[in-house]
Amino acid sequence: MVSPVRSPGAVAFEELEPFRRQLTAYCYRMLASPHDAEDAVQETFVRAWRGLSGLDERAGLRPWLYRIATNVCLDVLKGRNRRALPASIAPAVRGQRWGASHELALGLPRPEATWVQPIPDSLIEATDAEPAEAAVRRESIRLAFVAALQHLQPRQRAVLILRDVLRWKAEEVAGLLGSSADAVNSTLRRARAAMGRAGLDGGPPGRRELDLELLARYVQAFERYDVDALVALLHEDALLTMPPFALWLQGVADIGRFLAAMAGEGGRDQVVPLVANGSPALGVYRPGRESGEPEAFAIQVLECARGRIVEIHAFLEPELFAVFGLPPVLAS
Repeated sequence: MVSPVRSPGAVAFEELEPFRRQLTAYCYRMLASPHDAEDAVQETFVRAWRGLSGLDERAGLRPWLYRIATNVCLDVLKGRNRRALPASIAPAVRGQRWGASHELALGLPRPEATWVQPIPDSLIEATDAEPAEAAVRRESIRLAFVAALQHLQPRQRAVLILRDVLRWKAEEVAGLLGSSADAVNSTLRRARAAMGRAGLDGGPPGRRELDLELLARYVQAFERYDVDALVALLHEDALLTMPPFALWLQGVADIGRFLAAMAGEGGRDQVVPLVANGSPALGVYRPGRESGEPEAFAIQVLECARGRIVEIHAFLEPELFAVFGLPPVLAS
């Protein structure tokens, strides 16, 4: 690529690359899709490249990039419905007596654009962040918080992320949005109120545990498909979702009945440990019906607290494996 003509001291294109992860995290919070976030960052860099020759102050590089990224995200969100998790779309299935696995009534899958999707930490985690700052950023990338953000109007979403997550000052956000500090504060109040009316916290969720021992026990029970052992690891009010299907379950009794009905499919899976949305995760491979080879089946994201698993989000979307750098078929 030919470099643009730049004035002395102007920023070089290579200086944009260190901002990729933080911009991807920002765009992901806005758009709730790793594919859309990466596309938005790429478009941000393209737009930045076109105007790079006119930027002489390195101190203004970060807010300039965030301004471009915000405009890109606002453009993407025009006319779009919000992404969600199944619990926001349909009521929980309760008391269902499931038959054999081939009779499970998951319903019809909904389009990809319906769902909040997971993202690997490797795409968004700042390598130079202080430990305390990194912990806060991980909390603000949790699936539940990203889903909560989608309840807001796009401009409210941007203001809440910039002010409450990234801790920008009102004056800084006003400069980014071409507004005033008073207008930013007013938008922030409306955003927090909207989160409250929806029964959602206006700030990042409380820190969850990264319980490696619990994860190891879950993996062992899952690979054996020991339903009793799996249920014993769940919180009493645990939640199980399975995008792209709207069906979801809550409570050990209903989840246990569902898992027992799936026994014919279990016990043959292989898993790859991952970290997604600041939480432990698994790439699950299941033998193909024709090939018998371990094929991409689901990305599971686990939320753990108080020594129990409180949420299992099983994304039955094999196309997500590429986002995590995983092959479609697992080598022997």
